[in-house]
Amino acid sequence: MSELSLGPLTPDHYDQVIGVLDDWWGGRAVSAALSRLFFIHFQDTSFAVEDAGRCVAFLVGFLSQTDATRAYVHFVGVDPRYRKHGLGRRLHESFAFVVAARGAKTIHAVTSPINTQSVAFHQRLGFEVVPGDAAQDGLSFHRSYDGPGRDRVLLRRQL
Repeated sequence: MSELSLGPLTPDHYDQVIGVLDDWWGGRAVSAALSRLFFIHFQDTSFAVEDAGRCVAFLVGFLSQTDATRAYVHFVGVDPRYRKHGLGRRLHESFAFVVAARGAKTIHAVTSPINTQSVAFHQRLGFEVVPGDAAQDGLSFHRSYDGPGRDRVLLRRQL
């Protein structure tokens, strides 16, 4: 690992990560949830970590257009070779700093109930699970939140 740099997320980063994203998730098809438009329209609240010019981690986030006190993390990705080095935390802290300065009081995120690693990561960052209408193995979630059969865990962090 050479010198890592943090900066704004750009459309060039999209081209670097979209082809490897599903591999970063162990073969799970997650790339469909990440459109180029996020890399174009949310550059001032989204971040990338680069190693020698290559995007190795990123966070897509934005402020709510309907509630100025809420911010939302849509997607965080870290190359598996760069995990356990604090990059996810660094991205979240950068996002929190920017959105708090713009008036956000809470940050929200959504993940799948099967992604227990994501839930645990967010809880280590200070997120709480928003109680839902179902639970499995002690984890509360919202049934069909993103459509039929697409259950989600809602997470919230106070700033």
